[in-house]
Amino acid sequence: MTKLIWKLFKIVLTLLLAFLMYVVIGGIVPFLHHPDVSQTKKEAVESTQFYSDSAGPDRATIIEDNEEALKMRLRVIKDAKKTLILSTFDFRSDDAGKDILAALLNAADRGVKVEIFADGFNSIIQMENNDYFYALSSNKNIKIIIYNQVNILIPWNGLGRMHDKYVIADDSLYILGGRNTFGYFLGDYAGHKNYDRDVLVYNTGSKDSSIYQLKDYYKKITSQKCCSVFHNNESLGEKDSVKKAGQELRKRYENLENKYGKFLTENYDYKANTYETNKINLLSNPTSLYAKQPTVYYGLMYLAKNAKKEVKIHTPYIICNDYMYNELKNINVPTTIMTNSAENNGNIFGAVDYLSHKKDIINTGVTIKEYEGGISYHGKSMTIDDDIAIVGSFNMDMRSAYIDTELMLVINSKDINKQLKASMEEYEKKAATVKNETEYSHIPEGMKMKELSDKKKNIKAWFGWAMNGLRFLF
Repeated sequence: MTKLIWKLFKIVLTLLLAFLMYVVIGGIVPFLHHPDVSQTKKEAVESTQFYSDSAGPDRATIIEDNEEALKMRLRVIKDAKKTLILSTFDFRSDDAGKDILAALLNAADRGVKVEIFADGFNSIIQMENNDYFYALSSNKNIKIIIYNQVNILIPWNGLGRMHDKYVIADDSLYILGGRNTFGYFLGDYAGHKNYDRDVLVYNTGSKDSSIYQLKDYYKKITSQKCCSVFHNNESLGEKDSVKKAGQELRKRYENLENKYGKFLTENYDYKANTYETNKINLLSNPTSLYAKQPTVYYGLMYLAKNAKKEVKIHTPYIICNDYMYNELKNINVPTTIMTNSAENNGNIFGAVDYLSHKKDIINTGVTIKEYEGGISYHGKSMTIDDDIAIVGSFNMDMRSAYIDTELMLVINSKDINKQLKASMEEYEKKAATVKNETEYSHIPEGMKMKELSDKKKNIKAWFGWAMNGLRFLF
């Protein structure tokens, strides 16, 4: 009997290991190849009119503060009259997430048709078996669409992720940026925080507004075969626990109206609280599942290489391949990149890769600043000269370039450029300028660079070699 049990154990263990290899290899292989940008896509970028000499139909403003980001989302959702779209990589039912859920449910109760678009990896973790999300999905006016629901039996689909983050109200308003939909990024609730950035865009009433670029993109990506509807059974709403969750969210919205008062309950003057723009264009990666042409990165570098005076880039991580390094080298004006210091970086893989490839970044000739503000910086932005501002979801890494869907909004506006640049420079007051791999040419007065934690040191020492081979995944 003992021999039989041991034999069965070995068979089961072998099968489990074989299945694990199947999942890992099957998941990684489709993304080993990093495609070049096709001539067609290059021409599409290069033929885009990014500049205009006259005012366009869109007005905009940068949303910098996490509490302001939550409030403006609630306001935009409040002002939707017919349709509302929320796209997010990660949606959680913590306090900030419930605030958004409550606002969306309130919109549906008013008769607004609401669509929520979420990535299929985080939806399994955060949305399945969650009565708050079921309270929305079972509502007749709400549809939740999932991009690429994870299925370990077909691992070659597993790594393709939807990283787009925006809210669209009717044909008049949208918010687009890098914030996920929970308390790390929204509101002033207690707990872990990240700093991030959005832009609010207000269409003054023209069919030439950039909002239609974003709506066309949304229609295209949600028509992919990998998209599916999340629990749209109205009978699910009859469960006692789901009813209770819905009642809680409705009460929560009443409390939000009391909390924010006139900001939510009275009319909001978007024109008075935004700036004039000349032109706004949307840069997007391909929407298919597998390895993508680095279209967004090509567009960003095309704009940077045509700069006349200076380029500023802010990114949480820098994980580049040779193509991406060479594009940075080919920028012909003074260029500064600010990223988190290794210790300040909330992404441990990004921190380790930065230490391992810091010399490669230095060799591009850009000026590197390391942010040491104590809270991980998640902003993804660029300014070019004094008239282009760029905000979105694209991290300066291989995953954003070749694997994920990504969006960056290119805004031709001296006012928005000035506003964004001022925000970026506030962060740079807590950033040291890199001299070489181990030294700094400038550290702001009163600031001390933190020593790398033992955890990160050990991970780099033990697993750095393996992470280096798989760095395109992080």
